[in-house]
Amino acid sequence: MAFNYQTLKRLTGTAFVDGTITDAKIANTTIATDDIAGNAVTSGKLANSAVDLTSSVVTGAIPASKGGTGLTSVGGNNTVLRANSAGTALEYSALGFSGMQVFTGNGTWTRPSGVRYIRVKLCGGGGGASGHGESGGAGGYSERIMDVTGIGSVSVNIGGGGSGTYYSGAGGNGGSSSFGPYMSAQAGHGANRQNQHSGGVSGGASGGNLNIHQGGGGAHHDSFGPGGTTYFGGAAPSGHPQGGHFAHNHQGHSSPGTGGTGGYFHGHRGSDGRPGICVIEEYK
Repeated sequence: MAFNYQTLKRLTGTAFVDGTITDAKIANTTIATDDIAGNAVTSGKLANSAVDLTSSVVTGAIPASKGGTGLTSVGGNNTVLRANSAGTALEYSALGFSGMQVFTGNGTWTRPSGVRYIRVKLCGGGGGASGHGESGGAGGYSERIMDVTGIGSVSVNIGGGGSGTYYSGAGGNGGSSSFGPYMSAQAGHGANRQNQHSGGVSGGASGGNLNIHQGGGGAHHDSFGPGGTTYFGGAAPSGHPQGGHFAHNHQGHSSPGTGGTGGYFHGHRGSDGRPGICVIEEYK
């Protein structure tokens, strides 16, 4: 019997036994994407729920250039999707505050893996006090936010506190603190350094987004000499004659970078200024 194309055209779906044409009878890739006209298969031509992505297997990943992520899995807990450091792809990574390092003496800060920014709080050492309430000035204060993606480590130098002394003597100046070449917080001056019977002036600062002086020292019998205060708190307690070298004996009960507190009378030694400090907050 000769093939009749017109007869074939009149065949309908009911003329075929259900399931007789299976995917195994269709050669792989015989129907290419070029054989399907654009928008030929629409949602209206698919039965309801015919395509179920929850059970179907979809391989590969849509690249970011096509509106995808280029990733095949979700990141870990408390991570966010962001561009990588080169700006060439997306990645899941931790974000925000990740740690803190505190230096009360000289050392080296080493950047932890993944840390991109740091906030540095730097304070110089305070000046020492004298007797009769003449007290030392606080060290300067500098604060800076830095991009450290290209920095491996930074040397940290912490200034010491100036020595306390007796009435009419000049208290020792503190020491300057620094965070590498980036920031500096200068020392507070000792009592009587700028003028007799006067408190020491505070140190300055440079290199930070914020650079300020802090508290100056008290003068002769100025409430018996509280030392200059700092961002981190107050100075050593004032004494009384019956307490002897009270301020000096309790100079450890004071905040970093504060000036020394003056002794009550000429025979009472003023407290030492306090060493500076460097606080480094780390962010990913």
